[in-house]
Order: sequence, then C-alpha cells, then structure tokens
Amino acid sequence: MVLTYCAKAPAPGEGAPGGHGARGGPPGGGGPPGGGGFPGGGGRPMITVGVGKAALGDMPITVSALGTVTPVATVQIQSRVSGILNRVGFKEGQRVRKGQLLALVDPRPFQIALDQARAQLQHDEALLEDARLDLKRYATLKAQDAVAVQTYDTQVYLVKQDEGTVANDRATVANASLNLEFARVTSPVAGVAGLRQIDPGNQITANQTTPFTVVTQLDPITVVFSLPESAIAPIVRQGGAGLPVTVYDRAGGATLSVGKLLTLDNLIDPTTGTVKAKAIFGNAGFSLFPNQFVNVTVLVDTLKDQVIVPTTAVRHGPDGDFVWVLQPDRTVKARVVKVGPGTPETVSLASGLKVGETVITDGGDRLRENAKVILPGPRPAGAPGAGGGAAGGTGGRYHRTRPAGAAPPS
Repeated sequence: MVLTYCAKAPAPGEGAPGGHGARGGPPGGGGPPGGGGFPGGGGRPMITVGVGKAALGDMPITVSALGTVTPVATVQIQSRVSGILNRVGFKEGQRVRKGQLLALVDPRPFQIALDQARAQLQHDEALLEDARLDLKRYATLKAQDAVAVQTYDTQVYLVKQDEGTVANDRATVANASLNLEFARVTSPVAGVAGLRQIDPGNQITANQTTPFTVVTQLDPITVVFSLPESAIAPIVRQGGAGLPVTVYDRAGGATLSVGKLLTLDNLIDPTTGTVKAKAIFGNAGFSLFPNQFVNVTVLVDTLKDQVIVPTTAVRHGPDGDFVWVLQPDRTVKARVVKVGPGTPETVSLASGLKVGETVITDGGDRLRENAKVILPGPRPAGAPGAGGGAAGGTGGRYHRTRPAGAAPPS
C-alpha cells in the first residue's frame, strides 16, 4: 500500500483542466475513459517501464565451473637422521624461504663420525702410497730379472686392494658429511610453515611418522576445476594453456584473483562427462587458500562488434526469443531476435535489432503489442498523477490506494 495525494473532486458540472470531465473522459463527462493514464481508450492503464539501448560492444565467451584451490607444493618437514632436536628455527604460520633452517638436530655425533672417516681415509691413503712405491721398485727389479714374478704380481694386487679401501673411505667420508648436513633441516620450498608438531629436546628418529611441520607453497597457487567435455574443443582451438582465468569467492560476487590456464587433463571422466583443468594464480596477498572452494570462469574467446542489450530485455514467447522495442510515439512492438552468447548482465543479439534502438528492460511482462508506456523520470506539470491538486481545488486529503497490479483488499 502507498500514500498518494488526491485533490478534492470538483463539483458536478465543473470541468477538470483541459476540458475533461472528472473521470478523465472527453468533454462533457460520462464518456469512455480516454485519459488519466489509459492509452487510446483501450481501458488499460499505461505501464511505467525501464528501458535500455542496444549498444555495439565486445562479448566475452566464457565457461564457468566450481573449483578447489590446491597448493603447488605441500611438504612434510622431517629429519633424515636420528638424534636430539636442539632447536626449531621457525614460528608457526611464518613465511619461510627456500633453504631456510627449520630445525637443528644435535650435530656433534655426526661431526665425530665425519672426523673418524677422514682419519681412516688419511691412514688408508698412506698405505696406498706406500704400496705404489713398492710396486715401482718391484717393477725395476723385474726388469732386471732380480725379483720373482709372483712377488711383483702380489704387489700389483695389493695396490688395487688399497685403492679399493681408499675409495670406500672416501664414500664413508661423504656419507658422514651428508649426515652432518642432514642435522640441519631446511625448507625445500618457499611457503608458509604450519603448526609445530615436535618441541626441542625430544629424541627423534630418521623419517619418523610425525613431521616437524608442513610447509605449503601459497604463491603461486593453483586451482583445479572440472569443465564440460563440450568446452574442450573451443579451449583447444584457442591454444589451451594461457587462456585468462578468473576466480570468485564461493558466493560468486567478489573477484579473488586473475590467472591463466595451465593445462587440461588427458582424459574425460565418463561418469560426469567432464575433464579436469588446472590454472595458476599469483597469490602474494593470500587471497586464495588451500582447499578453498571457488567459482572459476575461463575466458575462451571474445566476439567483436556485437549488438548487446541487457539480459532482462530478452523474453521468451511461442515464436522464440523476442524483445519489446520502444517506438517514437512511446508505444512498443515485439521484435523476434536471435540470441547469442551472453553474461549474467548482458546478452548479444545475432539478428533482429539495430544499434541505438531502445528496448524495454523492466515491466515487459504486462505489455502487449502497440501498448503505450510511461518512461521513468519526473512527469511534466499537469500530467496525470503530477504533484499538486486539481485547478481550483482546495481541501485536498490523503487516502490509500493500491499499487498497479495489486490485489484488492479482502
């Protein structure tokens, strides 16, 4: 219900402005309604409508899907050696660099083992050098036929044996050096550290089930989503990888990030008729978070120089899609159109409408062919329903009226 202002009705025989009777009929009153918002004497009130103009523009062709944010890398940080955890070098939720120290296992046992391996290597290298000198002497004596061939051969094999021992010692040194390096647990990727699972002072074992923490790479980050199989061919024709991809929040209102398509999967899921796709996004502000559900839109192509109207202008009838076109005399005519690609707000028309023509966007459900309409905006002075009372009327009063189309009170 709304409140409107009604002027006091004129006395019998007293004409309204313009020579019309009190009911808005022709002069003299009592005739059929012809004014007061009733077009052409048809007995129907004129309807206030919303309008929009057909414009020339570009229409994006997109494919939408529901996706899940997935990190590029998720790494469980574990120790590769056993020992006492001396300290933890990160805070929970901290951004960490690749190679940053995350934990330190007591390095002293590994340093001692390395020193022992190096000492053994030095000892065996000396034995090898001595064996080579003896072999050189035996070679000289053999040339003079002053030593048994068996003695010479034995010395040759002794040198080879010492060479093998030295090679083994060098591997032992490398292994001890590697264990000492493993005592420093570093991050293999740049990302964000999760919750700490082990406190300093605990005895840990190599590759134990419980990690120190989990480091997740959040920038860049990827989104995995499923596309209908009908979208595969258009995407492949446009080159596939590199197509612009936009992600929105779960409600589909706020834009979270804009990235590019990485790849399509190599097979279609026969149960759903979809193919998985992956896109990558910059995520410096962490607007995307692992396992977050998002709405995804892939820009497949853009149609140039299209006739575009608001989506609400297109209606469906028995003869197909049509629009109400506003005529210069403020009447409307139905025009059959061929609808092309569109968005939730606008739609392109392949035929049926010209650029610059005005179409009805609101109020079209109650229109009929050649109906006269009222355009939005203030009414001119003296028009039906304009502000102020009737000419010469005084003592105006307020009363309740129903909005157009409302049911009468019971």
